[in-house]
Amino acid sequence: MPALHTADPGPPGPGPAPGQGDRERRFHGLYQAYYRPILAYAVRRLGPDDDAADVVADVFTVAWRRIDQVPPAPDDRLWLYGVAQRVVAGRRRSARRLQNLTARLRASPGLPQPRLPGARDATSDVVLAALDRLPPAEREALQLVLWDQLSHGEAAQVLGCSANAVTIRVHRAKARLRAELRGRPASHAAAPADRFPPARLHRS
Repeated sequence: MPALHTADPGPPGPGPAPGQGDRERRFHGLYQAYYRPILAYAVRRLGPDDDAADVVADVFTVAWRRIDQVPPAPDDRLWLYGVAQRVVAGRRRSARRLQNLTARLRASPGLPQPRLPGARDATSDVVLAALDRLPPAEREALQLVLWDQLSHGEAAQVLGCSANAVTIRVHRAKARLRAELRGRPASHAAAPADRFPPARLHRS
């Protein structure tokens, strides 16, 4: 695999030397074009720490190993988002296992209470906690559309479902999130379609 750096690659430089193969040229093109979007994807979900940089490295490692399976543009970007989704999901599972272990240790008498790094403000914590309580499929659909600015059709490609399913998931996620932030059960949330921005709700 070519040398991979998780620092901002900057503007594309001159192309690779003529002796390099098509696979390496293709990989460098992907990295130059999509480093920043994939890093942003990871940061929005994991925070601006080493985990986000590790996700970028993992995503492009998979891209290099499977370079012959990466579709041509513009679908290559969505293929990378799909890989990033799976990498982030794996890291979240690992984080939950660590949290469970930490909770058990905290329950043990005589142990010091660890301080959590990367503390956020109270409002951010409330919003992110509410987001984490959404069903995973709805949460990811909402994040892809609102955070990553994908259309419903593009998000459907990443998630492996129909654009209509994405629309429904985003609609439900918004209703649940509003209810969470208002302190009401999601089943009591009023979420008629006309309360959502039409451009967002019906993008394809």
